[in-house]
Amino acid sequence: MKPSIPKGTRDFSPIEVAKRNYIMNIIKDQFQLFGFHPIETPSFENSDTLMGKYGEEGDRLIFKILNSGDYLNKVDDALYTSKDSHKIISKISEKALRYDLTVPFARYVVQHQNDIDFPFKRYQIQPVWRADRPQKGRFREFFQCDADVVGSTSLWQEVDFIHLYDMVFTKLNLEGVTIKINNRKILSGIAEVIGAKDKLIDFTVALDKLDKIGEDGVKKEMQAKGISEEAIKNVKPLFDFTGDTAEKITKLRDLLASSEEGMQGVEELQFIFNAIKEIPLQNTTLDLDVTLARGLNYYTGAIFEVSAPDTVKMGSIGGGGRYDDLTGIFGMKDISGVGISFGLDRIYLVLEELDLFPETVAKPTKALFINFGEAEALYCLKAVKLFRNEGITTELYPDAAKMKKQMGYANKRKIPFVVLAGTTEMSNSTFTVKNMQSGTQEEVSFEDLKTLLQ
Repeated sequence: MKPSIPKGTRDFSPIEVAKRNYIMNIIKDQFQLFGFHPIETPSFENSDTLMGKYGEEGDRLIFKILNSGDYLNKVDDALYTSKDSHKIISKISEKALRYDLTVPFARYVVQHQNDIDFPFKRYQIQPVWRADRPQKGRFREFFQCDADVVGSTSLWQEVDFIHLYDMVFTKLNLEGVTIKINNRKILSGIAEVIGAKDKLIDFTVALDKLDKIGEDGVKKEMQAKGISEEAIKNVKPLFDFTGDTAEKITKLRDLLASSEEGMQGVEELQFIFNAIKEIPLQNTTLDLDVTLARGLNYYTGAIFEVSAPDTVKMGSIGGGGRYDDLTGIFGMKDISGVGISFGLDRIYLVLEELDLFPETVAKPTKALFINFGEAEALYCLKAVKLFRNEGITTELYPDAAKMKKQMGYANKRKIPFVVLAGTTEMSNSTFTVKNMQSGTQEEVSFEDLKTLLQ
């Protein structure tokens, strides 16, 4: 049988790992620059930690882990015959792979609240799993790079996160990125004024799909969820909500005049835009998108979604938002938080498509020492150790193979220099170094070789 891996997962070659590390290191550096500290949580959690936190669609995409041992032992014949998967799963699975890093973080905060200084700023770079249909930029196993602040209701945190996004994409030399922003209070206000307050989740989940399924598709989904024709008619202005930021906010003030919650959302957005105007972004655009909903139950304030440049066909490459009571699901009330996430895999694909990875992203071996035999190898390895102490990447070919094979290996690896040391060099305490690009070679001392490789 031919070996394979599950759909939606990937193997990574050395160069791919180097490119991923390049992105992660830039993100990590900026997280730390903004005062965030790293934590890690387990790859799987108790099912009741995760289930019910992401809405119906999210719950469906959580990978469940079968209990060890005879997991069907607790399922009686009547339940087994009923084939009710929802009831059966609670008997045979008590753990699940994490769907994101935010809910495990909320669990962490509650569990370790006595050891945490609030406001608590943490970042986390770990894999997550979703039982989604694989497609370009969407995988079943992927890394998330999250930063969150809990214990503060200040909108300056939202402003800081927008600048954090801007700094990361500036460092990645990725231009044309748009940070879309909305506010959950605005969505609640709209649902209230159009008469669909009792259908808020269905309304926002459908609205969030506008860019994917279009106006007609959104209307059909709203109808299917029982939202009235009158409410759908009232929401029509949102399908073509144009203008600059000031014009959009004026339109929202008019639309939401009768909704206290909606107006609060407008004021919060106005604060953020005013701050960004005073402290401009370097390389990204901040855009008010009133259809942005991100169908997750826990957002209560600002909602972020980051779009790749228009020249690249790619879904969101980041997102996040404000959650006023996420820890409340674990019994810790009135702890507000806000956080963002970077989509590592999609950012990778964007940088690859736009050819934005630096040539030096993979730290290449500077020199390969040829192996002529035991005595020569020992002579070379002593030099290799000294070079490594200086931070110069060098290696010795492990076998005393034919010269052609060793040189071919250096060529395939694109190693720029090959170092040879035979009896003559050993007696002179020198090395012969060959430039693989020009083909020239010369006999040099250790110090001269070090200068050349540096």
